[in-house]
Amino acid sequence: MILKTERLTLRPLEDNDFDALAAILQDERVMTAYCHTFTDADVQAWLARQKQRNVQEGLGLLAVCRKETGEMIGQAGLTYQTCEGEQVLEVGYLLRFDVWHHGYAREAARACVTYAFSALNAPRVHAIVKQTNEPSIRVAQSLGMTVKKTFLSGFGGQNTPHFLFAVDREEWNLV
Repeated sequence: MILKTERLTLRPLEDNDFDALAAILQDERVMTAYCHTFTDADVQAWLARQKQRNVQEGLGLLAVCRKETGEMIGQAGLTYQTCEGEQVLEVGYLLRFDVWHHGYAREAARACVTYAFSALNAPRVHAIVKQTNEPSIRVAQSLGMTVKKTFLSGFGGQNTPHFLFAVDREEWNLV
């Protein structure tokens, strides 16, 4: 799957994306929502998992690249996640710190949600967001998502409060 927006190309992750991905996943400022940074081995496993998801499920996190230069600045995509026993289709986004506050996360996430509704015929798309992650909350809200529930997530070995945001296909057409 390759998605294009005005400023971005979202494409499957490749082995040669390791360094760009490591720069994101090993930055404490970026990884506050994950409660930890990744080691090189973690980054390699993450990259392998996304490539596997892309092949097996036709989904997964994609490299977010600037259209003009091809430079990878983040990752975004659709994955199936389990939230309190319920499997949900989630849009996720994680960008390099120096490109925050330029609308790239919103632009990439919007392309993914549009794909979910138009190509996958998904009835609903979710975003799982740590309650203290204000930038990500704003992205979810800009997509017309509303909080469906709050829960504790053990991700990263800690029980931290999270929101489960969602937008239905019918609501998406109004955004």
